[in-house]
Amino acid sequence: MDYQTIQLTIDQDVAVLTLNRADRMNALNTQMRAEIDHAVRSSGDLARVLVITGAGRAFCAGQDLGEGGNASQVDLERTLRDEYEPMLERIYSCPIPTIAAVNGAAAGAGANLALAADVVIASEEASFTQAFTKIGLIPDAGGTYWLPRQVGFARAMGAALFAEPITAHQALEWGMIWEAVPPAAFEAHWRARAQALASGPTVAYAKVKQALRASYRNTLEEQLSLEAKLQGDCGHTRDFKEGVLAFLEKRKPQFEGR
Repeated sequence: MDYQTIQLTIDQDVAVLTLNRADRMNALNTQMRAEIDHAVRSSGDLARVLVITGAGRAFCAGQDLGEGGNASQVDLERTLRDEYEPMLERIYSCPIPTIAAVNGAAAGAGANLALAADVVIASEEASFTQAFTKIGLIPDAGGTYWLPRQVGFARAMGAALFAEPITAHQALEWGMIWEAVPPAAFEAHWRARAQALASGPTVAYAKVKQALRASYRNTLEEQLSLEAKLQGDCGHTRDFKEGVLAFLEKRKPQFEGR
């Protein structure tokens, strides 16, 4: 696909999807949502880890309110169901680990796009804003799902009602993100993190994602049963055999992702 609003590069099993509308702070329009969906699907087949980041000074400013003229006339329900939902579910269910490398401001749907990833690594210059009530809306793009699970009900409610920026350090303290990194070291750091995952046991990573997400709805008995099933699956992989052999031989394992 000839992308116009994003860039996709794949190198050493690492796919990097860059939101590339820097002049619009990488605001999401219809074309960008379709291109993200396509790129995530392609990355799941071609790489062993996916990184989503932004070009320029922002990660993503959320919905492009200038798209189509009068923003107040947009069919929001249709847009969310037909464009946002497929894109977000594609990221959430991606078979490989996903990292949101948040380089700057992430606002509205842009903040929740980042939270759809498995791991969020943010520059210390980044911020996260549930900006929706400032224009008379509620958090969408998964915000009402991810926020209370990550930061607790009280903080999720405050973030949604007041719509104030949450700094990277605050997001780290709240448990919203995995790491906050000094700007000078940011890109080198997330690239190293991505490469570490790309050289890891890919099947086990997919099972980790499946197990942790199922735990929200399972009883203890159901979760123990799922763990046994998924562990059995991992036990049949070549990576498990290599991991055990490397442990016995006191060397670093060479995982193939199979």
